Amino acid sequence: MRNKLLGCLLSTMLISCSGTQTNTPEQENTSTNLPVEREGVKVMTLTKGDFHHELVSNGKIVARESAELYFRTSEVIAKIWVKNGTSVRKGQKLAELDMFKLNNILAQRKNSLAQATLEMQDVLIGQGYDIDNISAIPEDIVELARIKSGYHQAKVQYEAALHDVEQATLVAPFDGIVANLFDKPYNTSKSGSAFCRIVGCSAMDVDFTVLESEFPLIKQGDKVEIKPYTSTQETFTGKITEINPLVDSNGMVRVKATINDGQELFDGMNVRVSVKRVVPDQFVVPKTAIVLRSGKQVLFTLQDSIAMWNYVQTGLENMTEYTLMNTEGSELKEGMTVITAGNVNLAHESIVKTD
Repeated sequence: MRNKLLGCLLSTMLISCSGTQTNTPEQENTSTNLPVEREGVKVMTLTKGDFHHELVSNGKIVARESAELYFRTSEVIAKIWVKNGTSVRKGQKLAELDMFKLNNILAQRKNSLAQATLEMQDVLIGQGYDIDNISAIPEDIVELARIKSGYHQAKVQYEAALHDVEQATLVAPFDGIVANLFDKPYNTSKSGSAFCRIVGCSAMDVDFTVLESEFPLIKQGDKVEIKPYTSTQETFTGKITEINPLVDSNGMVRVKATINDGQELFDGMNVRVSVKRVVPDQFVVPKTAIVLRSGKQVLFTLQDSIAMWNYVQTGLENMTEYTLMNTEGSELKEGMTVITAGNVNLAHESIVKTD
């Protein structure tokens, strides 16, 4: 009886083991034929076209007409007719010094000149010449008489005194606005410091700098857009008029542009400057089409649902696009399909699908 039970147990174990080692054809197909998941990408056709190049820099507004006005002598300021922010016209009086001392000096210099003139005439009469017909007297004789009488020195002193009187009243050299006026009446003027500044409002320029590497990309006549940092919406336009052909110690080149209708801008304002120009016949791709692999720029093209890895070198750029350089010796050709999105995690010859 015991032997029969052992025989039945062994038979059951053998049947169980043989059942776990047998696979059906359906089970084999299920384990080997797994579906392949494709990456979804966006594409575009590579073509040559115009590239809208944009170079961005910081700049300052500069009035095309600007002048600092000085009193030539240190005297008490008698009158001031304007203040900061006052609009003035060309020739309008701004301020005046106390004239008593200046007029007194002018009168003395005028009297000295008259005395020197008489002494010169006495010298000529003493030599037998007719002073009523001075043009007939030899020039060297007249010159000698002028020196001997002190005529030249007296005339120079008179002209200097006359100039001081004329400069004692400041007038506006052109239409503009008064700025940097800090002196007060009844205080002594400072001959070495500017009394005020007149800023013309009829025309404004913008000064900005570009990198040495960007210098070949700009030229006179290029259009610019100017946007003040104090305004989020208003934009002004202009064009480049001057490019200083020198590179400073920081590797920067100074550029000046005129502004169209810049009357609302103020001298010294900080602005954002965009230089825009069209570069024709370029391969242009979105910035999203370029990814980095081991520090190198890579562009994926699509061939029969397979992503192909291409090393590229970008050239010009604006806010959203790059141009491609050195494409003549590469495999990139016009009409190829370029992957522009969904390429961050792609590898060479990845199977993809277009969205």
